[in-house]
This record gives sequence, C-alpha cells and structure tokens, in this order.
Amino acid sequence: MYEHPEVDFMDMAMRFMDIRKRIYAAPDLGKKATMVAIPTTAGTGSGVTPFAVITDGKTGAKYPLADYALLPNMAICDVELMKDIPPSLTANAGLDALSHALEAVASVVASDFTNGLALESISLLVSYLPTAFEQGSRNMTAREKVANGATIAGLAFANAFLGLCHSMAHKLGAYWHLPHGMANSLLIVEIIKYNACEAPKKMGTFPQYAYPDCKSRYARVARYLGLKGETEDELLNALIQEIENLQTRLKMPKSIREAIGERGTEEEFLSSVAQMSEDAFDDQCTGANPRYPLVEEIKELYLRAYYGKKE
Repeated sequence: MYEHPEVDFMDMAMRFMDIRKRIYAAPDLGKKATMVAIPTTAGTGSGVTPFAVITDGKTGAKYPLADYALLPNMAICDVELMKDIPPSLTANAGLDALSHALEAVASVVASDFTNGLALESISLLVSYLPTAFEQGSRNMTAREKVANGATIAGLAFANAFLGLCHSMAHKLGAYWHLPHGMANSLLIVEIIKYNACEAPKKMGTFPQYAYPDCKSRYARVARYLGLKGETEDELLNALIQEIENLQTRLKMPKSIREAIGERGTEEEFLSSVAQMSEDAFDDQCTGANPRYPLVEEIKELYLRAYYGKKE
C-alpha cells in the first residue's frame, strides 16, 4: 500500500487455480523502500516467506496471498524482542509454526531441501516450546530455539507451501474469531490422519509419486524425533500422541466446541460448516495438500475437530 496506493486489493485477491497460477501480477516492490522484517513473535515465519494473510474488516474473511514479490529483503530475528511474549501467545504462535513444518513435510512439492528444514524445525519446537511456554524470559535458550524453529519452518513452507490444515484454519479462525495457531492446533491431528490414508478418493493435484506415501513421511518425522514404533502405523500413532501431549502441556483446547465456548452454540456451528467447507476448499493452500479433498470430506473433518475425541 505504501509503494502502490493506487492498487485495488480485490484485484490481487481474485481466485486462481493454485498457488503457482496467478491471474494478477503483484506490482514491483522495493523501489521506494527496502522491506526488513523484524518478528516479535515466534510463529508465522513471515519474515522469510512470500506469503501474507489479510482479513477483510467488513466480512471477516481471510485472504492468503502468495507472491515472491512479498518476500522481505532481510529478516532480523532478535529473541530479545520476544522474551516477554505471554504464555498463551507463545503456545498459539508455536503451534502455528509446528503446523507449518508438518504441512511442509506432507506437501506435494516437498523436496530434500524443504524436508531437512522441516524436520529440524519440528524437533526444535517439540523440544523447546513447552519450556518457553512455562518459563518465558527465565529461559532465553528455549525462547531462542523456538524462534529458530519458527523461522526454519518459514523457510520450509516458503518453498514447499502448506496444505489443508491451513486452508481450514483460515476459515475457522475467521468465522469464529479464534487465534490462528489455535485453529491449526485444533485441526492438525485430524489432517495428519486424513493425509495418511492409503486409499484416498483423490490424490494430490500434482503428486510426485504413484501412490500415497504420506504415512511414510509422518513415520520419518517420528523417527527423527526418536519416537518408538516397529511399523509405519505405530510410528504414525506415536507422532500423533506426541503432538497431543504437547497440546496438553500448552493448555490448548481439545475441541473446537471447547475453544468457541459460549460464543456459539452447537446449532450455530453446524449451520456454518457447509460454507466454511466450501471456502476452505477454495483456499489457496489446498492445492499443495497430498490428498485432494472433497468438500464433504472437509465438512467431516470440521465435525470431528468440533466434537473432539470420543472417550
């Protein structure tokens, strides 16, 4: 807006087929100013990514934008600026970063380069996020490791892109005014289970493989974290348990219903699911998901996340 106040945002927000097929070119940036990104939270990784999310103040809709013209010229990650982040923000931002790395691993355009970044990011976040949450500025080593993990996750998904978890989280957060990291936390386990299916109805848009291999990718994450399991199924379950243990330690809600609380009834949520599901299907992040969803499948995932685990 500073460099091109004449540009109409709605032109930039027009729908297009996937993250690589634009029908509107972002104007050249960097002619009036150099973009230096200095994050004050450890979560989005946006200092090293070509992505932005803009919320329409009138409708509440969230628009993810992707263009390498949006990539900052420089990122300065100074953990001193993050030391006083409150625990709830530490948890939400950190789980956003974790979902970035997990989706980068699963992406149809993941590569050897992005996998290395994503795996190390996941390891740092799982290891140090609980300590940063519990001890805050009293443990600057944990703060630094979480900041590094979030930035490395940004580098991973800047090149591998994201997936269905973020598509659904964008809409869930916009409709029900939930923090973005919390929305991702509420959905990520269901998405992992969904992506690990060995016989999906539809494969990803541009799969790099002849058959689904997402379960093996998640198993690799589990091995990298040192989790135990003899089979891919056991490793997948160990990874899910590790994520759920982390969510518990970070005091995250266990279901969308719990997160929404008194702000919405069950009937109100159920009446919103159909439109949320369509909007999530159209979200820019959906195209890189390894399993291309049907709208009805997205709806089912929302419902599973709403009711949570059946004890």
